[in-house]
Amino acid sequence: MMTLTIDGKQVQVEGGATILDAAKELDIEIPTLCYHPAIEPYSACRVCLVQIIEGDRSRLAASCSYPAEEGLVVRTDSSEVLEARKMVVELLLARAPKAEKVRELAAEMGVEKPRFPVDEKGDDCILCGLCVRACEEVVGKSVVNFINRGDEREVTTAFGEPSEECITCGACALVCPTECIKIEEADQIRHSDMQLGPPKAIYVPFAQAVPNVPVIDTESCIHSQTEQCKICEKFCEPEAITFDTEEKERELDVGAIILATGYKPFDPARVPQYGYGRLPNVISGLEFEIMSNASGPTGGSIVLQDGSSPKSVGILHCVGSRDENNNPYCSRVCCMYAMKFAHLVREKLHDAQVYELYIDVRAFGKGYEEFYQRVLSEDVIFIRGKGAEVTEVAEKPEEEGKLVIKCEDTLLAELRRLPVDMVILAVGLEPQADAEDVAHTFSLSCTDDGFFLEQHPKLAPVSTSSDGLMIAGACQSPKDIPDSVAQGAAAAAEALSLIDAGRVEIEPITSVIDEELCAGCKTCIELCPYTAIEFDEEEKISKVTEVLCKGCGTCVAACPSGAAQQRGFSDKQILAELEGALLVQVS
Repeated sequence: MMTLTIDGKQVQVEGGATILDAAKELDIEIPTLCYHPAIEPYSACRVCLVQIIEGDRSRLAASCSYPAEEGLVVRTDSSEVLEARKMVVELLLARAPKAEKVRELAAEMGVEKPRFPVDEKGDDCILCGLCVRACEEVVGKSVVNFINRGDEREVTTAFGEPSEECITCGACALVCPTECIKIEEADQIRHSDMQLGPPKAIYVPFAQAVPNVPVIDTESCIHSQTEQCKICEKFCEPEAITFDTEEKERELDVGAIILATGYKPFDPARVPQYGYGRLPNVISGLEFEIMSNASGPTGGSIVLQDGSSPKSVGILHCVGSRDENNNPYCSRVCCMYAMKFAHLVREKLHDAQVYELYIDVRAFGKGYEEFYQRVLSEDVIFIRGKGAEVTEVAEKPEEEGKLVIKCEDTLLAELRRLPVDMVILAVGLEPQADAEDVAHTFSLSCTDDGFFLEQHPKLAPVSTSSDGLMIAGACQSPKDIPDSVAQGAAAAAEALSLIDAGRVEIEPITSVIDEELCAGCKTCIELCPYTAIEFDEEEKISKVTEVLCKGCGTCVAACPSGAAQQRGFSDKQILAELEGALLVQVS
């Protein structure tokens, strides 16, 4: 530690600190326009000048780069310092008269108009070079640099043309003190490209994530693209970030497994008559959820592709569900989240007209019927009938420039055309794309719909045919959040009870292989759904692991030599039972 004096106050700082760092410890504010903690300071703007006093002599130095020394005496508010800063700000104001940050500093120092010729055509750039150094030293790309000399000096890309080397990381815009560099936004909003939360390379997946720690997206991370940056590692005080760690697979011995692999939303592009991906402002329910979220890219505003607010919205229920051409089952959640969307539209856009096109409203949960009645009271128009098509072809003047929903109103027994600005498709739930592979890995059965099959729908809804393997959530069937939470808790409790017991109850009826009859054909091994049969390479016969066997009898029925038998159900025992049942006593 070293001690220095700033404006009559002593402060202790560690070696390697600068005068600017020491001043911050004393809450002394020194203005600067070229300092950023991620970049080594090099005194480009000279606004951070301070007075270094050494005995009878003194001199001016840039506080951002001047190292703190033992016994150093510094003044930040002397007349020499203030006059020098004022002149520097005047020069910057003449160079960049439109820069808001420079104008604020000038106002604080009492500068109304610089004494130097003003470059009226100048932009907001003060030639601090932070963007150049960030691109070169941090990102490792050197896309932007200085060109020309004197009053023609400027920062630009090579030949002033867009560079293919630019990875649009935004580092130059982030460090620019005058916001001269901006990331251009698209003129149109792409609903399909929306993501919830800021598109950063390091982020916490969601608020309730377990474990609740940040993760790094390697596809967006600058270091993974250029082998540079590592800013997060530099500023992480606990030193929890390291780029030397490689991905690895771990094998764990566990006593129970809970599968909660979830679901995937139905792809509405599979219903081409609704125009998803082809017509503008036809969006899926998940895209609307992201857009209406306060943490979303629009800040919670409901907007069309051109940025304007819709005056009418149509919400189509059961997209991909209760459909013989796609999924015949009900996804259970669509009706309620579609009504939530209608409530959000009416809440944020009071004058917007909202249409709900439904087959049947299935408000089955606690408080669901009350919410349904609340949405009805908000002047949402419910039309009983499935949407047949969404088109841009107008047949009436009021349909010009609108999306037209064709539907049949079954209560009025008539065909209708609804001109709207936005169409929201309430898509159903489907099993994950790899559900079949997961089921094969864990020896699970699946329903006709592709969801995992439970042991019993009422008595054992979280258990499976394999001991120690539980399922929870939408991987078993479509369900909403309360049901998923309840089933998850039940699965966890069952797993804990299994572990706490410390023992496993096996089936009394299992298969057994007669070693003398076994020919070693391995037919039973391929057919066993519980992988309970192994082949003994030394004896060249198959053997049953009784702990895994469930006594299903598949191997018994398939064994060509009759070596596989079921305990209590051998051929001799069954024949004896038949003989006893058919035996007639003669009086």
